[in-house]
Amino acid sequence: MVSKDQAIGGAILAVCVIVALGYIVALFGYQWIATQLNWAWLPKAADVSYWLIAAPVFIAFVAILFIGAWIGWTMATTPPPKPIEEITSEIEEKKEEPKAEEAKPAETPAAEAKKKK
Repeated sequence: MVSKDQAIGGAILAVCVIVALGYIVALFGYQWIATQLNWAWLPKAADVSYWLIAAPVFIAFVAILFIGAWIGWTMATTPPPKPIEEITSEIEEKKEEPKAEEAKPAETPAAEAKKKK
């Protein structure tokens, strides 16, 4: 039995292979297909080749700009980290402060009862 992740991976692989083959056929075999079908309404091979190259380049360019904008927005809205000097001074202050348990020994319930009487 195939797990859900493996099935999704297989589907993604199949779709990518089909799209890649379709892209290659459309880019390099369009002229041959158009002459074999002899359909007059098909656009010119040069126009199709232009858009088959221009569309993915445009999408990739916009995706890269979107990622850059996202990084910039994240950097602009994230507060700056504390300086190292401030962090080390806080650590030193915590080491110097005595713990509440060390300063006062814990009393048992019996000892507390004797004090109340």
